[in-house]
Amino acid sequence: MNLHAVRSIYVFELSRWFRTLSQSILAPVISTSLYFVVFGSAIGSRMTAINGVSYGAFIVPGLMMLAVLTESLSNASFGIFMPKWNGTIYEVLSAPISWFEVVLGYVGAAASKSIILGMIILATARLFVPFEIAHPVWMASFLVLTAVSFCLFGFIIGVWADNFEKLQVVPLLIITPLTFLGGSFYSINMLPPLWRQLTLFNPVVYLVSGFRWSFYGHSDVGIGFSLAVTLVFTALCSAVIWWIFRTGYRLRA
Repeated sequence: MNLHAVRSIYVFELSRWFRTLSQSILAPVISTSLYFVVFGSAIGSRMTAINGVSYGAFIVPGLMMLAVLTESLSNASFGIFMPKWNGTIYEVLSAPISWFEVVLGYVGAAASKSIILGMIILATARLFVPFEIAHPVWMASFLVLTAVSFCLFGFIIGVWADNFEKLQVVPLLIITPLTFLGGSFYSINMLPPLWRQLTLFNPVVYLVSGFRWSFYGHSDVGIGFSLAVTLVFTALCSAVIWWIFRTGYRLRA
């Protein structure tokens, strides 16, 4: 494996991120803090506990997932879109580096950014509500797996998009609504039976449910099934990326 090439891509992407910390860190943290103020304090104080967990603490995993999913898609898609847009992607494609090493550099950097942001959000949440993490190893595992899987998906979006409008359409019109409807702010068991069954077709449900289980030891969907769905999604994204590099889809003029 060409570790020097992987490190070069990884460091370059992280350097670009550190140059825009106000946009990359402050904006998501401020937005999440407002969620805690509005939902956790103003609304949460008037709601009953869910499975023995106060509402303010209940939404902590959901808000973390909301931030991690959004940032994973944004970081990964923009990271590969810009080389396509300015033409430097041809330097990467002509270098003695495999497709796996290219993806490892770009996706590894994007996932690292999302994980760092997730941990900052977790620390921020502690300022607003008290909570405990029942399974910290599983929490870290789900955080990493979620960041990697959606960075892979974001990489696909970045390759598919040929302008800035397309780069934003999938996150804004598909992923964000699915995240809000995926149990981030409520338990899907609160829904009527028909809507609860329809919600199970939303892959974000399994991510949020598994992540919430790692905090409080209970979830809307079985932990094994949540993990299996996440792994299948990761495998599908990896297969699509392999096909993209094999065929040169939207990478070569």
